[in-house]
Amino acid sequence: MPKLTTALDAYEVWFLTGSQHLYGPETLAQVAEQSRRIADELAAAKAVPVKVVWKPVLTDADAIRRTALEANAADRVIGLIAWMHTFSPAKMWIAGLSGLQKPLLHFHTQANVELPWGEIDFDFMNLNQAAHGDREFGYIQSRLGVPRKTVVGHVSDPRVTDKIGTWARAAAGWAATRTLKLARFGDNMRFVAVTEGDKTEAEIRLGVQVNTWSVNELAAAVEAADPGDVDALTAEYEDLYDVAPELRKGAERHQSLRDGAAIELGLRSFLEGGGFGAFTTSFEDLGSLKQLPGLAVQRLMAEGYGFGAEGDWKTAILVRAANVMGAGLPGGASLMEDYTYDLTPGAERILGAHMLEVSPSLTTARPTLEVHPLGIGGKEDPVRLVFTADPGPAVVVALSDMRDRFRLVANAVEVVEPSAPLPKLPVGRAVWKPAPDFDTSATAWLEAGAAHHTVMSTALGVEAFEDFARIAGTELLVIDQETTCRGFARELQWNAAYYRLAQGI
Repeated sequence: MPKLTTALDAYEVWFLTGSQHLYGPETLAQVAEQSRRIADELAAAKAVPVKVVWKPVLTDADAIRRTALEANAADRVIGLIAWMHTFSPAKMWIAGLSGLQKPLLHFHTQANVELPWGEIDFDFMNLNQAAHGDREFGYIQSRLGVPRKTVVGHVSDPRVTDKIGTWARAAAGWAATRTLKLARFGDNMRFVAVTEGDKTEAEIRLGVQVNTWSVNELAAAVEAADPGDVDALTAEYEDLYDVAPELRKGAERHQSLRDGAAIELGLRSFLEGGGFGAFTTSFEDLGSLKQLPGLAVQRLMAEGYGFGAEGDWKTAILVRAANVMGAGLPGGASLMEDYTYDLTPGAERILGAHMLEVSPSLTTARPTLEVHPLGIGGKEDPVRLVFTADPGPAVVVALSDMRDRFRLVANAVEVVEPSAPLPKLPVGRAVWKPAPDFDTSATAWLEAGAAHHTVMSTALGVEAFEDFARIAGTELLVIDQETTCRGFARELQWNAAYYRLAQGI
């Protein structure tokens, strides 16, 4: 099996241009030249992380339908960008749009920025009429109920290419989810509600395969780790991290580090051998493993794997999707959990962490590698990376099963430095201020029934998850600077009606 990757360079989006034969071959030649130029500018834009492929101008229904079917069948194609350069009668697009199974972005633009006022004649008007050609296209998309992102503006505007790049990242996350295999080692934590969910519906709606393997199958892979590979990996740890003296080679607790390395080697070999891109573990089901996997999980998440603690496969999906969407951007993605609050009036903050499993991709500092007791799980003291997430903007997102649908809830946050050192909290952790304020954020989160496990992304903003939710056809509730408790309560009521009706009888 090929190794897991988050790289986006294997993906491509197709640039489609609509017109018709009414205007004659000379005009169509100009359409083709100008649309190719715009596609080339998009391809060269730093914000667009995937290949942009220009396609010949589409002028009839059959060509449009065949292009949509070809895109559906091409794994490398993660979406289509469509622009009506002139006027493309919308009935020509019905079959193609009805059969399209890939994400769509409607780019409402034109070839020129400024109008050449003194030179405008009706030939110019016939050539440059996207102002109403795209309105025709927007109508048929809305009539057919086609989900899409609409971006308005000229390709030379960085705001425009940023929006298109964000959509491309969301489409890549969706493509990764549609092919994702997730291994659950054991079940979810006993009696916990929010980590449960309908795995069959997840495959129908999100495309991810969620299945379970005995933790002792993982333990067998750990036991099979080659001692020489363990030697090499522990040496790598000492190069990359500030390893606690007691864990270094020859020290009294070096075996704990070797056990952690063996867990990483075994876990990696199991995931690679099965083609898995995400996984879960549970401290209540560790079989013959010597430690709760901590260090191994942290490092694998930083490489792009999805992970959910305590059997939380829904969060594991989000972590994988966020890792792909954020590929190449500063920052990272990690399992996170709201743990405790600083309720100082006017300066409220959330301290997030987990037992062990927070990804070091959230920091640019050099983590320490330590070993400490863990009061649950009944196993030997686990090794783990200890650090604090870098300050800066971030988003935390939860995925919940609401019986008749999946619900995403996203909160824009600002990661901040702790007010004081945390010498007795030896885990990866983050401190953040939620938008718009603590009271509104917590109230809305609770009213939405959002999960206590989240993905924290310091690479992405809310817009990427808005695009992902639109592509996936999944409910998304956003908590940000514009949120009010009253307005959020109304949105919950509207969504309850909308999503129930949208499913049909």
